[in-house]
Amino acid sequence: MMQFLHRHLRAFFASVVGIVAFVPGAIAFAQQSTLQNPLNPQYSSIQAFIAGALKILVIVALPIIVLFIVVAGFMFVFARGNESKISEARKNFVYVIIGALLILGAWMIANLIGGTVTQLVGN
Repeated sequence: MMQFLHRHLRAFFASVVGIVAFVPGAIAFAQQSTLQNPLNPQYSSIQAFIAGALKILVIVALPIIVLFIVVAGFMFVFARGNESKISEARKNFVYVIIGALLILGAWMIANLIGGTVTQLVGN
């Protein structure tokens, strides 16, 4: 069960990092082109679309992170003093915190880059 969670958690965070890796180039390209979004004109530029996508990613990821923190807490409770289970619970907790920092850090960096590009271009 825990290997399943670790494998999927790693895949989730790897996909988040992969998506965020393209953000600086897309933000730079966003200043040169516009899209006409028929559903919501607020997301007519690539920069606004990426910012909205990252915002949705954070909104979806935060409850998942909270769920994994609760799972790690239950792992500590069910360890009952068994050192191997406590070390596994501690490792799980550390992975959850690192993943949360990666997701929130990526969102923060994308917002900083977007704000800087917007100030430099003056748009």
